[in-house]
Amino acid sequence: MRSEDIARLAGVSRSTVSRVINNYSNVPEETRIKVLKVIEQYQYEPNSFARALAGKKTDTIGLFAISMNEKENTTRIYQNNYFAPFVDAVVDTSNERGCYVLIHTVYSPDDFLKVKQAFLQKRIDGGIIVGTQKDIDIVREMVGLEYPLVLIDYDITEIMSEHLDRNHLAIVNSKDYEGATEAMEYLISLGHTDIGIICGQMNTYSGRERYTAYEDTLKRHNLTVNERFVLKGDFLKDTAYQEVKQLLSSGGTLPTAIFSANDDMAISAMEALSEFGLTVPDDISIAGFDDIQMASRIQPKLTSVRLPIYEMSKAAVEKVIELCDSQQPTFSTISFPARLMIRDSCQQPKPNHV
Repeated sequence: MRSEDIARLAGVSRSTVSRVINNYSNVPEETRIKVLKVIEQYQYEPNSFARALAGKKTDTIGLFAISMNEKENTTRIYQNNYFAPFVDAVVDTSNERGCYVLIHTVYSPDDFLKVKQAFLQKRIDGGIIVGTQKDIDIVREMVGLEYPLVLIDYDITEIMSEHLDRNHLAIVNSKDYEGATEAMEYLISLGHTDIGIICGQMNTYSGRERYTAYEDTLKRHNLTVNERFVLKGDFLKDTAYQEVKQLLSSGGTLPTAIFSANDDMAISAMEALSEFGLTVPDDISIAGFDDIQMASRIQPKLTSVRLPIYEMSKAAVEKVIELCDSQQPTFSTISFPARLMIRDSCQQPKPNHV
């Protein structure tokens, strides 16, 4: 149904219908009620693109998931244990706030054109980017569009050094450093001194924070970083699996414990250890990060740092809506605590470990 039809049924002009839809004050209350009654009866929805062209809000926000470390797969984003919960939480929170969500995945720098088009074509009022990698040029370009933007998991110091804090921008992070430190302190408290790590992507804020916490905690306890035990996982299951297998095949000494920068890689490590006849935690203890649903369901249940995904997603939605309503450029940051969930995958090392 078109606005012309609403006008005809209500016995008013099309311009009057437009004024009612856009909540203009110069409409008699009796006329407003008459038009709204017809709109409700026929479930009329105004065209969001037309509203955007008229300078009105579309009540739509964009969610852009950046995943440039894997090959493109159209369903992967919804199966990914990191991205999928963000998608669910952002959509649920947006629905509660009366907003629609336009979702795009970005697998290469060229795909950022999708993000730009969504803004420039006025299909969205503001955007949320999750999984941003360390590419300040792309972030600068996005911020330069002067539309409301929220970045999840991004280094605030980069934003400040580039003076991008003068725009409609907000940063939502988790306290990954503190969470990873808690996991490392726990492993050391159990008596582990030979601790390995499966690193995430080092060009992401979370990847760097989790590795730095690993390194700093060892140094605080006068323990050395054994480079053989530093495995490059890139947050990917298959990569972590191969890295652990290579370590196990090397014939050298093994760590008594491994801290994994995410749970997917931790679970892959457990699979590799099992294939080599080693058990968790009897032979090697493992702690992960993210606390995905699978962490508490596998055997042994995985000790993991819980990532506050729902809280971060809710804050991102509320921030982008707040930015859309703001007349002046504003910048804000918020960071949520990540806490260790202790389960069954860690124990004291054996006196004579493998």
